[in-house]
Amino acid sequence: MTAPAAPGEPVVDQLAEVWASLIDVCEQFEGGEWDLPTDCPGWSVKDNLSHLLGIERMLLGDPAPPRPAEVPAHVANEFGEMNEAWVDSRRLVPGPGVLAEFAETTGCRIEALSVMSADDWDAVGWSPVGEVAYRQFMETRVLDTWAHEQDIRRAVGRPGGRDGPGEATALDRCERTMPYVVGKRVAPPDGSSVLFSVTGALGRQIVVTMEEGRARLAPAPPPDPPIVELGMDQETFWRLGFGRVAAAEVLASGRVSVRGDAGIGRRVVESMSFMI
Repeated sequence: MTAPAAPGEPVVDQLAEVWASLIDVCEQFEGGEWDLPTDCPGWSVKDNLSHLLGIERMLLGDPAPPRPAEVPAHVANEFGEMNEAWVDSRRLVPGPGVLAEFAETTGCRIEALSVMSADDWDAVGWSPVGEVAYRQFMETRVLDTWAHEQDIRRAVGRPGGRDGPGEATALDRCERTMPYVVGKRVAPPDGSSVLFSVTGALGRQIVVTMEEGRARLAPAPPPDPPIVELGMDQETFWRLGFGRVAAAEVLASGRVSVRGDAGIGRRVVESMSFMI
């Protein structure tokens, strides 16, 4: 985990940081904590770690394990089946064993990433978000690892790992997706805008405007008031985007405030989940 990062590729340091934070919290577990349920349907704490381990083993060149004979109800698509295969393959391995393999595997990954050439980082290929440069693919690994670290930390009641590169990457991804949420799923009138007022150390003002039936991020609030302003803290923002909390729950608890058109505001909040 202490291998030097490739020059000019900060994503290597970011991966090292989120992997080290995840290892640190998992080293604190006692007994049944490995089996606690998480916000990911059907997955325990250990299952989340097995999923992350499987992806990194795949990126090291390991063949995928056979998919389960019976697909669990929480698996929604072929990508989910692939993830489930890695999880299922570690179901009989005790949590500390999965953790030891994860620590060894991520160490190997840091070493491999640290000697990649500029051409390697620029190479375009498959990723969960489409055909992108390898560095962008690795940004999704930062995001995925950090999101599952937070799933694990919530399940065991050990908060941490916040306000760093993992959360910044998560918030950036959610911000970039809000035009799709507003424009495709809600479609407010042309000329209107939706303001997401996100508080916290990494908070931000996100303005999505509608023009000719299309939504886009605006660099600054328009002169006219938004059709609705949604106020929330940064954790609520990314948890909604990642489908980790129900819209009804955050609206009922007051964790999201709605100013302006209440109907459109509710529809936006209900439409924010986009993570596979």
